[in-house]
Amino acid sequence: MEMEKNMNTVLVVGSNSFSGSTFVDFALQQGVRVLGTSRSVEPIDAFLPYQWHDHSNFSFHHLDLNTDLAKLMDLIRDIKPEYIVNFAAQSMVGESWQNPSDWFMTNVVSTIKFHDEVRKCNFLKRYVHITTPEVYGSCSGFVKEDFPFNPSTPYAVSRAAADMSLRTFYSAYKFPVVATRAANVYGPGQQLYRVISRTIFFILLGRKMQLHGGGVSTRSFIHMRDVCDATWKIMQQGCDGDTYHISTNEVVSIRELVERICTKLNVRFENHVEVVGERMGKDSAYHLDSTKLRTELGWKDRISLDQGLDECISWVRKNFDALKAQPYDYQHKA
Repeated sequence: MEMEKNMNTVLVVGSNSFSGSTFVDFALQQGVRVLGTSRSVEPIDAFLPYQWHDHSNFSFHHLDLNTDLAKLMDLIRDIKPEYIVNFAAQSMVGESWQNPSDWFMTNVVSTIKFHDEVRKCNFLKRYVHITTPEVYGSCSGFVKEDFPFNPSTPYAVSRAAADMSLRTFYSAYKFPVVATRAANVYGPGQQLYRVISRTIFFILLGRKMQLHGGGVSTRSFIHMRDVCDATWKIMQQGCDGDTYHISTNEVVSIRELVERICTKLNVRFENHVEVVGERMGKDSAYHLDSTKLRTELGWKDRISLDQGLDECISWVRKNFDALKAQPYDYQHKA
């Protein structure tokens, strides 16, 4: 089906990621046409939420930010999207210690090259930079958007560098950028190396899951559909140059989270969890204050952790056979 010419167009960079593909699905439901780009081919449908609904106004382009910048910019200049939302990044925290140069190449060098091209696109209404609370390092209490950076891993340093570069692009060029930081997103379709999907999957497999550091670190988990709703509002109504935190106010320890899942699946925590040492540089806590987003743009989260966990369990059960054939652990790509 050919896309309608009069529809608003959104380009999603990193559309094969969990967050990117869920946002594609959300954007399609808003009645726009969406183009997606990613460095890898599309994975199985179980990992692509937009495949679960009508996606006739979506087209995918296999383009790598590191190696295909010229082709990506040709596509952008041809399509002239009103909005670009960039989810693309080397995203694993612990693994960034093993090949830090790969994280810096993607998250700093290639990303800033991309920004330097996109800033010249005068048809662009808004560029949405999806970043991370990891840039703050470990912090106590709820932090606001102006909290100082104190990154503690190669991943976090690489993301902080791109964030700071964008500040200069906004100051120098009035580049219409907004940034978002969401804490611990989850939902149906998330990769099996993430804690919620992994816990559910391993319990149903009958395998033990490793719990780093006993699970004492605390997190505020937020459903990706709530994040998409917030990102959409920020994309359309946010103030250029501003950053917005997307978070719930419900804080749980990783151990409590795993215990909740065990209870829902009617199994004993002790039978399915192995406590192991903590990962190097892991932040014990970062809790985001989302007051700015709630007051300025009228956003609120709607999906409770309890409801979200039920959705994730249903997703794993429904796709269990397909998931068993997939890699269970993170597969690094340079």
